[in-house]
Amino acid sequence: MTTLLVIAKEPVPGRVKTRLTPAFTPAQASLLAEAALADTLEAVAAAPAERRVLVLDGRPGPWLPPGIEVVPQCSGGLDERLAAAFACCPGPALLIGMDTPQVTPALLAPATGPDAWQGHDAWFGPALDGGFWALGLAAPDPALLRGVPMSVSETGAVQYGRLLAAGLRVGRLPRLRDVDTAEDAQLVAGEAAGTRFAARYARFASASAASASRPVRP
Repeated sequence: MTTLLVIAKEPVPGRVKTRLTPAFTPAQASLLAEAALADTLEAVAAAPAERRVLVLDGRPGPWLPPGIEVVPQCSGGLDERLAAAFACCPGPALLIGMDTPQVTPALLAPATGPDAWQGHDAWFGPALDGGFWALGLAAPDPALLRGVPMSVSETGAVQYGRLLAAGLRVGRLPRLRDVDTAEDAQLVAGEAAGTRFAARYARFASASAASASRPVRP
């Protein structure tokens, strides 16, 4: 069976989701990140897997559900940290981030089901911003990630090209939107009804709207 990996940062104000400010305060941005991470881990906990591993920059908190191992991220660029996450897996592994709280076990199913690796050597989930939200490898090879430029518009194209150049049979997962900006947060909250992220976004957006409507006293 597949090992499910989640790579994430501890949701600390000023360290996560900094592009959500100034629409949200740093504290609100960190709480939105916490909700997104909790939703992601809930989906991972409900999906079939041999192991469920959180590759974490920071310390675990009350948002961590039972049954998920925690290992620290290595140092270096994101490509090195992703490569190191795969290096700890002796068999098939699927890695996702913490930026897609709309993820569900059903969205992960093609890469986690009993037939996931029959006819596929890799799985790729593209993101709307040009990156990717999921990457699966039947035989994890860290070299497939090292040197891929991360957090740029061509990240996904370069990573997908690496897989094809290696001769891998690549299955495609649905294209999803990452939560990076306030606009992303609004759109993802609308897609993810019933999640912690959507509820927390609605509360913060409502409070912000109420504050903006109050008259300014001279």
